[in-house]
Amino acid sequence: MLNSRESHIENVISTAESSKAAALSRLAASWTRSMAIHGLHPGERRAPERVDQANLRERQQREERFTDIAAPYLDHLFGLVGQPGCCVLLSDAQGVILDQRINTADSDQFREWGLWKGTDWSEKAEGTNGIGTCLVEAKQTVIHLEQHFYARNTGMSCIDAPIFGPDGSLIGALDVSSARHDHTENLNVLVRALVQQIARQIEADSFRTAYAKARILDVLGASGGGAAFLAIDQDDVVVGATRNARHKYQLGGGGIIMPQLVSEILDTDDRPQVSFEKAERTTIVQALTQHNRNVSEAARALEIGRATMYRRMTKLAIDPKADDLSIH
Repeated sequence: MLNSRESHIENVISTAESSKAAALSRLAASWTRSMAIHGLHPGERRAPERVDQANLRERQQREERFTDIAAPYLDHLFGLVGQPGCCVLLSDAQGVILDQRINTADSDQFREWGLWKGTDWSEKAEGTNGIGTCLVEAKQTVIHLEQHFYARNTGMSCIDAPIFGPDGSLIGALDVSSARHDHTENLNVLVRALVQQIARQIEADSFRTAYAKARILDVLGASGGGAAFLAIDQDDVVVGATRNARHKYQLGGGGIIMPQLVSEILDTDDRPQVSFEKAERTTIVQALTQHNRNVSEAARALEIGRATMYRRMTKLAIDPKADDLSIH
């Protein structure tokens, strides 16, 4: 008769090797990736992989703004769920833990299990797990006990939410991991909602910090998909958007967005009254934006001569070659 460890290993292998299972289940698809793509075996007994201290420091320095913004939220979340046997973790986009909140009494055990800064929890390293699978799928993920790929990880429950940066790209995962025997699937539902909410708050603060000089417009209000913010410069050109706003207005999944007028995106012309000079400057910047900074085409659209266009641009300190047209 198979013991629980052997039974888990057999179940993972048979499911991952099934020709149909991966298409029917997110969990089965992750188990299949773990075996077929990453070459892992569920019975592996090796310790979790950790990056060296120099590598960890480099990652932490690179993501310092992100971790600084997240830190008070980690404290808050740990205050709510941080009973003995539970921890709060923050990873980067590659699945390496950058920061943690752990009870002192759990430190030795959690360090051994890899619930510690510097551990690589990517699917490539650990197979199906909360952090790694959340990052691969870019979706909120719960991996409860035997849903883990490795048999050695089946004593944990992991609840994760992805975190998207100011440019809409995936920058990390927020994780609550528990090794408590009384941690049930019903409790996972409650913790999941909390993790999702706090991840979205980190995203919102990151966006506001990145676009501190812009006007932030909430275009959807509260929603399950997180904040839907547009960052708008002084000339009413949209210079940034959260992932939720990008999806709604088809602005691209991540990276730099093509500058567009807010009136074009929102189909509204209810901009506030401004001074004549500012209005003139805004009109010229908008014309340049609409015509990919081609001065001749922008002048033609405004029905003024090219020489006049250059004179007005000089007076208003508008440089069509500048990275940001709004700077003057």
